[in-house]
Amino acid sequence: MTDHHEDDLAASKTEGFKVGEKKTIEEYTQLDQNDESLNRWKASLGLNSGEPIGDPNDPRKCIIKSLALEVEGRSDVLIDLSAPGALESLKDKPFTIKEGSTFRIKVVFQVHHEVLSGLKYLQVVKRKGIRVSKDEEMLGSYAPNTTGKVDYEKKFNTEEAPSGMMARGHYNAVSKFVDDDDTTHLLFEWSFDIAKDW
Repeated sequence: MTDHHEDDLAASKTEGFKVGEKKTIEEYTQLDQNDESLNRWKASLGLNSGEPIGDPNDPRKCIIKSLALEVEGRSDVLIDLSAPGALESLKDKPFTIKEGSTFRIKVVFQVHHEVLSGLKYLQVVKRKGIRVSKDEEMLGSYAPNTTGKVDYEKKFNTEEAPSGMMARGHYNAVSKFVDDDDTTHLLFEWSFDIAKDW
């Protein structure tokens, strides 16, 4: 799946921007040791506890737990990505979006083991094999959590579904979550239908 989508899902680069030097959690805890407020902030993130940050048996740095489609006045369309077979069924089980409706995507995720720098969401939508849109959403940088119980939640910018007879139909999409180190945390295919009504 990855090979034929790489060009479509390349993240944009800002000219002149260089990713900062990667530091371990231990190096972050040693920075500015005499700054009391910074030490309290580090402690609130669990960075000074000495405990492992995340499950040592799970090497993933970013775990995408769920995606949801939020539409005002309607129940969320929730995709639990931790459920067995959830990713594999996304492409074959399209959901419906009413033409002209306003919606946004919400993602819930966890960060383990190290600081996650510059997490981005990339998406390419095609209809009948022709690309109709490419979107990129910057989610930000996040600290790991020692307990593994803290979920981050990020709501994307609001979008409006296309409308009209020509817009109605079936669409295929490919999405990925990638960070500043070009590490892909999740890559998946999915589909949806634009319809006259829900």
